[in-house]
Amino acid sequence: METKRLTPHNVEEAAKIIADGGLLGIPTETVYGLGANGLDPQAVKAIFEAKGRPQDNPLILHVPDESWLERYCEDIPAVAYELTARFWPGPLTMILKRRDNVPDAVSAGLDTVGMRCPDCAVTREIIAKADVPVAAPSGNASGRPSPTTAEAMLEDMEGKILGIVDGGSCTVGVESTIIDLTVEPSRLLRPGGVTLEELEEVLGEVAVDDAVRRLLAPGEQPKAPGMKYRHYAPKAPVTVVRGDPNMTAGYIVARMGEKSGVLCFDEFQGYFRGHSVVTMGPVNDQAQQAREIFEALRAFDRLEVTDVWAQSPDDEGIGLAVTNRLNKAAGFHIIEL
Repeated sequence: METKRLTPHNVEEAAKIIADGGLLGIPTETVYGLGANGLDPQAVKAIFEAKGRPQDNPLILHVPDESWLERYCEDIPAVAYELTARFWPGPLTMILKRRDNVPDAVSAGLDTVGMRCPDCAVTREIIAKADVPVAAPSGNASGRPSPTTAEAMLEDMEGKILGIVDGGSCTVGVESTIIDLTVEPSRLLRPGGVTLEELEEVLGEVAVDDAVRRLLAPGEQPKAPGMKYRHYAPKAPVTVVRGDPNMTAGYIVARMGEKSGVLCFDEFQGYFRGHSVVTMGPVNDQAQQAREIFEALRAFDRLEVTDVWAQSPDDEGIGLAVTNRLNKAAGFHIIEL
């Protein structure tokens, strides 16, 4: 299969791929997605096959605006529309009760579904033109770092999908925040571009699911994408070191091996001379860290490293999303200083 490169001017061609049951790479503000007709079980099955994704990992339905919620969800709480008014289009996915027209393959058999309206005009146009919701996980092979450029997605999906729309680099860089509105209090299942603090401004109390800071145990059913499995990982094993940046840098220097790679803040690059070093932005710039984290993790697969040591941002704001992705890449192998 040849993967066709499309531009934002090819909306009709892209929409036809979706409408005809094909797989399409789509840009969003978060990461590139692997999109298919979310109402077609066979198209949804093809997503899992292309990614090598476990079947119990649910997908998110992407829609062009909030008016589509009623088509696929029921018992929608009023607070959902408060959230859409503030954060849609944007990096927020809401877990809601699903209607029967949402295939089990999308929801992994759950009675809920994740709904999102991406902040990318061309992708919303494609969805509206196809006139179906687009099921779309991140456009990487399962377990690999998510792609934030079309080129990164093609590293994993070349020849597996019919087309990809090149919308440039993603502006957020980590996947959407997932909030479960079917429980009380609402529960944060995955941190992302909408921060916990921002959610609390609208919802008041927000519970944080245990899976944000640990892997689900065998047999536990994930309610949202990315909760259960090791994700975002380069081929080399990753160890995350948390604490004051000066202390973590010194700790890594004292313990790294000859072929170790290092993921660090910009200011500490000089600590690790003679080693493969990838930076993720300044220590106080969490937004840049979010934009850089996946490309940084992917970079180690192009370097000859036996293992990777990583400094960790703090958990404030979007930093919670960055630390979540780093911790998952490390399989929660974390050293606290």
